[in-house]
Amino acid sequence: MAFSTPRQAERGESHRLPHTLTDCVKMTPEAHAAFVTALLKRLDGDPDVLGLVLLGSSSGEPPGADAFSDHDLFVVTRSGAQERFRNDLAWLPNAADLVLTFRETAHGVRALDRNGHLVELAAFDLDELSLARVNRYSVPLDKADVRARMERVHRATAAQTATPPDPRWLAGQFLVELVVGAARYGRGERLSGHFRVRVNAVQHLLGLVRLRASPEARSRLDDLDVSRRVETALPEIGRAIGEALERPVPEAARALLAIAQGVFPDLIPPGVLRALEQVVLRAETAARTLR
Repeated sequence: MAFSTPRQAERGESHRLPHTLTDCVKMTPEAHAAFVTALLKRLDGDPDVLGLVLLGSSSGEPPGADAFSDHDLFVVTRSGAQERFRNDLAWLPNAADLVLTFRETAHGVRALDRNGHLVELAAFDLDELSLARVNRYSVPLDKADVRARMERVHRATAAQTATPPDPRWLAGQFLVELVVGAARYGRGERLSGHFRVRVNAVQHLLGLVRLRASPEARSRLDDLDVSRRVETALPEIGRAIGEALERPVPEAARALLAIAQGVFPDLIPPGVLRALEQVVLRAETAARTLR
């Protein structure tokens, strides 16, 4: 696998990504658990550490870790010690192998090692924990009242996500993003067209899919990220959306609209179908002349 800048392509140069089997290091569930064990050992003896919170697949709640799972965690510290844990990542078990680290938010850091394993972490003091939003979590290390505070954070998050967005707003946003995306594509703004249809429109479509899903299916979806676990909870819809996204933008817009008609026909005004088809036809005609 290779990629080149235009100048490099002219000179026959390229950046090559390693692709041999010897370069592939698999993160097994056992290796995932061993990372957590090593992390606890490093943090437990530090007097500035008050607790450790594991999130997502690291929490031990299903679905469990697999070959593609990263480690998501909060380290809870004494007030004033947070910056040390954000700036000096020597406390991570894979610290010697890190190839990329950067500050994602005021409290959070992303760290990638040479094997492609990602650690997403935040360092909080006890009071800052209230800023977090969590669903699946566990507290394997608690030297203060971290567990009790995380229970409050979890309840607050659940209360926030329990209030659904306005379905008519979601439907309107979805339909307009299809229109704008197809129009941008037809104008020659291909990247903007791809983004509007394949990202923005799909995000709103998935919000409505979640609202119309059965309680059992909804319980299997991620309540903090509408794009997570759709294929597991709603395999037919997940497959249909995936297939739609493999098509050129105008065709993808048509296919996504067809999916929407099956999920929330009551939220699509009759005149919208013809209006969107007009835009898609113009985009297809313009795209042929731009080739």
